[in-house]
Amino acid sequence: MAAVRIAIGNAATRPLLFQHLPSAVNPTTRNSRLAYFAASASFSSSSTPRKLILYSKPGCCLCDGLKEKLDAAFSLSGPNSLADVQLQIRDITSNPEWEKLYQYEIPVLARVRDDGTEETLPRLSPRLGVELVQKKIASAFDQ
Repeated sequence: MAAVRIAIGNAATRPLLFQHLPSAVNPTTRNSRLAYFAASASFSSSSTPRKLILYSKPGCCLCDGLKEKLDAAFSLSGPNSLADVQLQIRDITSNPEWEKLYQYEIPVLARVRDDGTEETLPRLSPRLGVELVQKKIASAFDQ
């Protein structure tokens, strides 16, 4: 599978988004929402949504852990809300260029700048709490 476009909506629309993407995450677990999106779903907002890319691959336990944290971080509200961020998960095994660039680095998060270029974000420690993950991602977009 190539890149999968993921858009996080509000609490009312989010459950409808997580139903079509095959994943290594078991759909019966409570943190499986991140992996089950309609590929065409989008978040409607008056402003241009911010875009975040997660480079990952199947069977990567660090990737799966970050996906769970991102799922929880996108669910949080407050001053660092990520409600207007579109998350795209890219399987590096589907693109030789991505695999060459990130095979030893995944999971990799990148924000998409206004000009369409990607900026790789600093690696998030697997030990970070969900609130801190949310805060670090929000601050990356504020720069």
